[in-house]
Amino acid sequence: MKILVLNAGSSSQKSRLYEIGDTVPTQPPEPLWEGNADWTKEKGTATIEITPAHGQTIKKEISVGSRAEIVEQMLKTLWSGETKVIEQPTDIQLVGHRVVHGGPHYTESVKITTEVKEEIKRVSSFAPLHNPVNLEGIETMERLLPDVPQVAVFDTTFHSQMPLERVVYPGPYSWYEQDIKRYGFHGTSHQYCAERTAHILGRDLNSLRIVNCHLGNGCSLAAIQHGHSVDTTMGFTPIDGLMMGTRTGSVDPGILVYLQREQQATADQLDQVLNKQSGFLGISGVSNDLRQVEKAATEGNERAKLAIAMFIYRLRFFIGAMVASLGGIDVLTFTAGVGEHAPEVRAATCEAFGFLNLKLDQEKNAASPIDQDIATQDSAVRVLVVHTEEDWQIAKECWHVMHAS
Repeated sequence: MKILVLNAGSSSQKSRLYEIGDTVPTQPPEPLWEGNADWTKEKGTATIEITPAHGQTIKKEISVGSRAEIVEQMLKTLWSGETKVIEQPTDIQLVGHRVVHGGPHYTESVKITTEVKEEIKRVSSFAPLHNPVNLEGIETMERLLPDVPQVAVFDTTFHSQMPLERVVYPGPYSWYEQDIKRYGFHGTSHQYCAERTAHILGRDLNSLRIVNCHLGNGCSLAAIQHGHSVDTTMGFTPIDGLMMGTRTGSVDPGILVYLQREQQATADQLDQVLNKQSGFLGISGVSNDLRQVEKAATEGNERAKLAIAMFIYRLRFFIGAMVASLGGIDVLTFTAGVGEHAPEVRAATCEAFGFLNLKLDQEKNAASPIDQDIATQDSAVRVLVVHTEEDWQIAKECWHVMHAS
C-alpha cells in the first residue's frame, strides 16, 4: 500500500510517500519520495525541495500562488520528470494528514468524511494557525485524488487518556463544559518516540515510565505510562508549558489582564506577543534559533545567556513535574531539532537529576548520537536521543485505520 503523508504548517508543507506491505515494519523505512515546500507571501516565492529514494535532492524556486497550487506542483513530481517514483496518481492508495487539533470528540485517527471535516473546521478556533491549513490540504487532495481515501491523524489523540484531574482547568466548571480543557500537542511525535524508545531498549513499552522531551521551535514534554500520555506540558493551546522559539510557555495570566487594563492591549496584540515575539527571540533579541542564540552567548551577549539559562531552568522544572506525575522515571528521551542536536542542553538538563542516580555518558552525549542510549551503564535512568519520525508515524496510523475498517 502506497501512503502519501501531508504535514502542513502555516507557511510550509512536508510530504512523504511510503510503501507498507501486509505488516508494518518495526523500524522506519526510507520514504519512496520526499517533498518540502517553504514560502513567505512577502517575498512572493516558494522553495520546493524534492528527494526521491536514493536520489539527489532537487531544489527550485517557484512563484507563490495558493497553497493548493504549490502542493499540486510539488506532488506532480511524484509521477513526472527526473524525480518520478510512480507511474500515475492513482498508484497512491491512501492519503494521511497531520491535523493539529481533534477537539473533544476525536480521540483516535479516523477516515475523513464530511462530518470529520466539519469538526476540524469547528475546532479551528482552538488552533487557528494550523487546523485551517490542515483542512485546506484535505480539500486539495480531494480535488487532486478524488477517489483515494484520506485519514486524519490528530496531534491531540495521544493525550486523550489523561486523567480528568489533569485535564480540567481550575476555573469555573463551565469552562470544561465548553470544551475548554487541556488537550496537549506533538502527540504524533511523542507516540513515535515512546514506541521507538521501547524498541531501542528491547523493553515492553507498557512497562516503561518515559518522559519524552520534544524540543524544537515548539517544545513540549509528555509523561508516558502504559504506552500513552498521562500528562503533558501544552494545554488548551500550544502556547502553554516550556519556553519555546517564539512562544512564552506558561506565564501568569494576570500579566495579560494587566496589559489589557494598563496598556490597552488587544486580543490580537496579545496573541502576537504570546506566539511570535517571546521565547528565545523575545528574551535574547537575537533569534528564535538556539544555534544563533548560543553563538551570541559565546560572544558575550548577556540577554542570549539569560535566554539559555531560562530555557534550561524551565525544562528542568517541567521534567520534575512529569516525573512526579509518573511516580518515578525509567527513561528520559530527547527529540526534535534541539533535543537531537544540542548536547549542551541535554547535559545541563540531566545534571539536575543526579539525585535520581541519572548519569549521563559525556562522551556519548557529545558524539551527537541518534537512536542511542547515552546514559552510563550504572545509571538508574536510561537517557535516549531519538530521531522523531512524525510522518512515518502518520503513515502507520493510516495503515492501521484502513486495516481495521
